[in-house]
Formats: sequence, structure tokens, C-alpha cells
Amino acid sequence: MSARKIFSINKISEDEIMDVSLRPKRQITLPQKVCEKLGLEYGDKLEIKIEDNYLIAKPKKNIALEALTEIRSAFKKSGLKEKELIRLQGKIRHGK
Repeated sequence: MSARKIFSINKISEDEIMDVSLRPKRQITLPQKVCEKLGLEYGDKLEIKIEDNYLIAKPKKNIALEALTEIRSAFKKSGLKEKELIRLQGKIRHGK
């Protein structure tokens, strides 16, 4: 690795723009700072989509956490207690 630092590891702002290069096998390397900010590690999956000519990459684990937050919110609004939900789940699973 080069001794020259390209990016400061301190903090990345939401609007900071960084360049990456597309390599011959259509691969890019995310800057270390981006991975640290998003909590990305080797092997993590990203969801990629094109929106208004922009490439948007979102960590899959963030998508799962957002879904979990929505489920928790719906559960809280329903007024069901956890024990009741577990009891109902058992009834459905066993066909009772």
C-alpha cells in the first residue's frame, strides 16, 4: 500500500464526493472511509439501483435493519403482546 494518504480517516460528510475507477472486470473499490462510515466488511452485500442516471448502492444489512424497524413499529401499534404473538404463531404453525 502506498505511503501517501488519499482520504482522511476521520469523518466523511454526507455530501463529500469521491472518485472511484471502474476496472477491466467492471469492479470498483470503495474507499476505506466509505466502508467505515457504512460499517461494510469484506463479503457484505450491496443493493445497487439506477435512479435518475445515478448509481445508488445501499448495504443489504441496512435494508434488513430498516425492515426490522418497520416491523417493530407495526407490532407496537397493533397492541399485541409478545407472548400473545408467540401463542398465535404456534396455533397457526400446528393448524389449531
